[in-house]
Amino acid sequence: MSTAAPVAQATGITKRFGSTVALHDAHITVEPGDTHALVGRNGAGKSTLVSVLTGLQAPDEGTVTFDGRPAPRLADRDAWRRRVACVYQKSTIIPQLTVAENLFLNRHTRNKGLISWPALRRQAREVLAAWSVDVDAGTVAADLSVEQRQFVEIARALSFGARFIILDEPTAQLDAAAITRLFGRIKELQQQGVTFLFISHHLQEVYEICDTVTVFRDARHILTAPVAQTPQAELVAAMTGEAAAARPDAGPRPTRPSEPALSVTALCAGDRYQDVSFTVGGGEIVGLAGAASSGRTEVAETVAGLRAADSGEVQVAGTTPRPGSVPAALSAGVGFVPQDRHRQGYIPEMSVADNSTLTIPDRLGRSGFLNHRRRDALAAAQIAELQIRASGPGQHVSGLSGGNQQKVVMARALASDPRLLVLINPTAGVDVRSKEFLLGTVEQTAAAGTGVLIASDELDDLRGCDRVVVMFAGRVVTEMARGWHDHALVAAMEGVGGGIDA
Repeated sequence: MSTAAPVAQATGITKRFGSTVALHDAHITVEPGDTHALVGRNGAGKSTLVSVLTGLQAPDEGTVTFDGRPAPRLADRDAWRRRVACVYQKSTIIPQLTVAENLFLNRHTRNKGLISWPALRRQAREVLAAWSVDVDAGTVAADLSVEQRQFVEIARALSFGARFIILDEPTAQLDAAAITRLFGRIKELQQQGVTFLFISHHLQEVYEICDTVTVFRDARHILTAPVAQTPQAELVAAMTGEAAAARPDAGPRPTRPSEPALSVTALCAGDRYQDVSFTVGGGEIVGLAGAASSGRTEVAETVAGLRAADSGEVQVAGTTPRPGSVPAALSAGVGFVPQDRHRQGYIPEMSVADNSTLTIPDRLGRSGFLNHRRRDALAAAQIAELQIRASGPGQHVSGLSGGNQQKVVMARALASDPRLLVLINPTAGVDVRSKEFLLGTVEQTAAAGTGVLIASDELDDLRGCDRVVVMFAGRVVTEMARGWHDHALVAAMEGVGGGIDA
């Protein structure tokens, strides 16, 4: 057993925000060379602990050490960067700058007061090569994929000298192939002496990549144990405070014959997707599965009016909305939950009431005047219906946990009483309980007669579907009825011929 001091250790951490206790006597110990998972439901205290471990917040009580030595003063940001870095779910890379400029932001090499651009690009190439990041230093960051931006952020952290990296929901926007590459890089960097704290809502990833797991619940430390010795049922019970119930076998979901809520016919859009056709009946839940490059997201965005196809037709409840028009899709009866709630789903500094009623201004007043009482009453009903944990309709969405932010986005999609609900990765980055609630809401919505289209590569998102349409490389390759086997669906999404016929 190693006698080296822990890479990072937080002991007796208590943090309050007014009357809210965000952490109570919490602790965590991260050993050298580990990939240590931190899991828990939204509101468990994970984000607050990360802010303490990275020096963004000072604890009210408790201590933080790195390699056995006390953490730096909060004001000494360079000292913190040499010890720890966090790669957040929401990228901190500046899109308008090049990779080299992002790597050395505010620490450029200067010659007589002027930035030496050749030296900057040379240093950037050296950093990228040292950590095997296959990205051109001169590339504008906006042109990078999500995966590439993550690797650049990791390289930037390592260039400061940090050998302890916190990964906050790193797989939330990656497809299966990119996740495999990320996990491969994590293992390679471990061998080079880098230690990781891995935060994820996907327990299968914890079992795949992590050595140790720590569970927080209700602002407290609940469990730390070796992953290999912790059954999944025990882990879920620690996160929820309840014994984990076994998932029942997927039986037939009661449906009734109805007119199509959605008809997609021969949709084509350049190299994004070709000859895509399928239907969604009223009251039916249809999955649109595939990897990130399959075209599933682009097809769903076309249905919602965010994109226009080159050819083909989209009909919603018997009407043909103008292609590429969100207002036309909304008017035709489409409710929409986009892929990235941070960028597309809500306005952070607007209230829950404003965000959840954005699609129904006609119900909030006359002649362009807003009736605040009516708006707040509608929002209060949505808060109760979707169990949104907020102080009230006036709370800013930016102050909510990820799961509750996603519920606000769902509330907005449902506010217009849609004939068709389109969801893209609806449970990405939310906790286990919020995921179950959101998927339960989808089933209730379908039971009321609304057609539902779920575009996702998350198997849990797709299990409740009546049918799953699978796309690969821009084309529909198969359709599977409810009750499919995991290996068959995954094989089809990955383009494996054997899975397509399963």
